[in-house]
Amino acid sequence: MLMENRKRLFDSIDHQLQHFPKTDMLASKQNGEWKTISTQKAKTIVNQLSAGLLQLGVSGHDMTAENSDKIAIISNNRPEWVFTDLAVQQIGAILVPIYPTTNASEVEFILNNAQVTYVFVSNTEMLQKVNSIKANVASLKDVISFDAIPGATHWQSVLQLATNDAMMQMEHIKQSIPTSHIATIIYTSGTTGTPKGVMLSHNNIYCNVMFSKESFPFEDNPSGKVLSFLPLNHIFEKTVTYIYLFSGIGIYYAENMETIGDNLREIKPDGFTTVPRLLEKVFEKIMLTGSQLTGIKKALFYWALHLAEQYDYHQNKGWWYNKQLQLANRLVFSKWRQALGGNISFIVTGGAACQLKLLHIFNAAQIPVYEGYGPTENSPVISVNRKANSGRKIGTVGVPINGIEVKIAEDGEILVAGPCVMEGYYKRPDLTAETIINGWLHTGDIGIWENGGYLKITDRKKELFKTSGGKYVAPQPIENQFKENPFIEQIMVIGSERKFVGALIVPAFAHLKAWMLHKGYTFTTNEQAIATPEVLAKYQKLVNQLNQPFNKVEQIKAFALLPKEWSIEAGELTPKLSLKRKVIMERYQLQISNIYCE
Repeated sequence: MLMENRKRLFDSIDHQLQHFPKTDMLASKQNGEWKTISTQKAKTIVNQLSAGLLQLGVSGHDMTAENSDKIAIISNNRPEWVFTDLAVQQIGAILVPIYPTTNASEVEFILNNAQVTYVFVSNTEMLQKVNSIKANVASLKDVISFDAIPGATHWQSVLQLATNDAMMQMEHIKQSIPTSHIATIIYTSGTTGTPKGVMLSHNNIYCNVMFSKESFPFEDNPSGKVLSFLPLNHIFEKTVTYIYLFSGIGIYYAENMETIGDNLREIKPDGFTTVPRLLEKVFEKIMLTGSQLTGIKKALFYWALHLAEQYDYHQNKGWWYNKQLQLANRLVFSKWRQALGGNISFIVTGGAACQLKLLHIFNAAQIPVYEGYGPTENSPVISVNRKANSGRKIGTVGVPINGIEVKIAEDGEILVAGPCVMEGYYKRPDLTAETIINGWLHTGDIGIWENGGYLKITDRKKELFKTSGGKYVAPQPIENQFKENPFIEQIMVIGSERKFVGALIVPAFAHLKAWMLHKGYTFTTNEQAIATPEVLAKYQKLVNQLNQPFNKVEQIKAFALLPKEWSIEAGELTPKLSLKRKVIMERYQLQISNIYCE
């Protein structure tokens, strides 16, 4: 088979081997040291794993979505994740990735819905989670672990099943797999309802990889390195992984979310992908450090910050501003860049809207942050801000990538058509028919065009609500504006069928505590803090100020402060860190009743 015709995702290994064989195709930290895996070694492991799975009876059978065997994976990011993904693909089986944070009952639903035969897990915790519901999944034959766990099947024992005959059989199957075959079924939890299995073919994802690579652009970069920490089971990180593989960029896996800062300084990567919440956390740490400075250092910090907030790469603010910014970069922002490894040329963020203030500040500090957009159902990228200044605009998700069509419906919904649109929802033709109409994917997102070509997301179609006075309110722009304030960690705007708009607010407790101590107020617990009259008065004043840019009907008239941050573990956030509004509404009924004096 000619290289030009190789358009399946697993062909990325042969592509890399032919064009830029690497010593560090993948890397992870083990026992305090970074261990790298070469392209050649990765190919050997993937082929052996494919052959071993064939020996276990795993197959693509007739290559239909229904009859191909399904293999699930529940694991943190690590090289074995990618080995399993590519090995499963090469024999025509279908990978079903599941978030490690998914609760046991949802795991049970997904395994049964997809009729999964084998599950790969990372560690004891994941093994116990699957074992707790294993008896309820009739199709499940075994659970295979990446970590060596007593009594569990270890993944390397599957490699050892590979015989010469199985290797030859694997090569034959591999060559025959069509690009139209389903590569993965990704279950999206969404903010409400039962998980839906999004079927994505090799062609869907491969086209998205190539369109994104060309549009952003991601140049071939055999000496390049990236840090990966967004969950690989999410389509954003999964697609970006194939971009890295086809571009010859080495992928280093962060140990965990707490070690990202250390790992960035150790490997000095060219870039990474993230979600806005993690960027917000980075900025909060920077602000906390800045607030503890004294004298001239503190004055310099806030002077630099003030300059950065005014930055826009489309506006030349004159030689004096440019000179000051140059100085701020040398004196202040250079330290920020060093904290990120000193080599960052790109950060791509998606999954939710990024605060405008953050985009201005990071870009001014020569830490380029590019906002992009796309749902799982489009494999996923629809648009992204380009590296060239002419293709980027702060506050938008950029211009549509090459190769797809985007339009905005009469009701404001963003529609997309092209080869990246999913094959459909697994076993849900009814939902598929509602979502893809005449070839156009209805994203459920509301957007507008800015300056002719830049796409701006304004809200989720299903999250728009109507007050009892009949006025429509879009909660996201209000929430995004309020979250820019350092005293507000999280916020959910409410008011459907109510007489006014209210909000549940989680304070940024580190910031609040520092303010209280500075003012001479006692801080003992979060609960005590939010019941303190002076704190309530402070937040009332903040809300009054932050309300100003909004129409009267959109302004928050009453609010409740909450003592605990919403989390994935508590079921209040999706794995993408979006609010599960229905769950939060049910959980905080008492506070909502108080807002509306019921």
